[in-house]
Amino acid sequence: MPTVTSTATLSIASRVRAFVRLGRPIFLGGGFVMYGLGVALAMFAGARQVEWTRYLWGQLAVTAIQLMTHYANDYFDLAADRANGTPTRWSGGSRVLADGVLPAWVALAAALVLAAVAVAVAARFATGAFPASAAPHVVLMLVLAWFYSAPPLRLCARGLGELTTAVIVTLLVPWLGFSLQRPVAPWLPLAVIQPCVFQFAMLLAIEFPDAAGDATAGKRTLVVRWGGVAAARFYVALVSLSYLALPWWVHLGLPPRIAIGAAVVAPLAAWQVIRVAGGAWRERERWNSLGFWSVALLMATAGCEIFAALTDRYGMPRGY
Repeated sequence: MPTVTSTATLSIASRVRAFVRLGRPIFLGGGFVMYGLGVALAMFAGARQVEWTRYLWGQLAVTAIQLMTHYANDYFDLAADRANGTPTRWSGGSRVLADGVLPAWVALAAALVLAAVAVAVAARFATGAFPASAAPHVVLMLVLAWFYSAPPLRLCARGLGELTTAVIVTLLVPWLGFSLQRPVAPWLPLAVIQPCVFQFAMLLAIEFPDAAGDATAGKRTLVVRWGGVAAARFYVALVSLSYLALPWWVHLGLPPRIAIGAAVVAPLAAWQVIRVAGGAWRERERWNSLGFWSVALLMATAGCEIFAALTDRYGMPRGY
């Protein structure tokens, strides 16, 4: 059972730390990396230099929406988090609300304020000084992120949360970064397929520890719907097939250099596949490791694609 803490006994500093922890800042790096990937791909596609004003406005939108999602998730997932007796560092929410450290309204208020920040950025994008697609792009990201956990759609409880998150984080975020720097290239969707796959797989990995609590609270994630065995098999097939498909993506127009960047961390992916196929998802003592290395696989793949996009074949910065 969770330990309930009275907010009356907390100092102001403790409440501030709890509020920060509620926002799960450990996950914010992904928003910076995936947005940076889009900008790096724009440089690869011929943008002469980074338009820093556009870059910063776009990053503000991404980070505001990401933080909004974190606060909203803890608020709307409170019942599932309270029912979860096996949280890990990567799953089960921040535990701030579940353990009674702060009242639930704090998370909702923070989420609404951050949503307002994203709306303000979208309004700034609609002034005409930015690409015409930027404002509706941010609005789409905001709407999908809000209804990921919020009713009435509550996509995360309908078996659609994994796909929704993959679309937002690894497609729409890089796409925003790219489109703010130059017109979108036809091969851009191909460049983010590998990160999309690994984002989806990562969510499956961090849902294994939550499955019992999610089922109790009626949050029907894919792991709850399919069961652990089927979800693990899908994880293995998805990650494995993503590498087998790389030559086909190159045939369709993906620049070979970006494909090589996406393939660099294949040994880590193979190790994860072997672990999941071997039943690591069943073992509580391996849940933290499974989640960590699934996150690492996504971040390393995006990082290698960024390196490939920003350097020439000798590893020197482009234009050197």
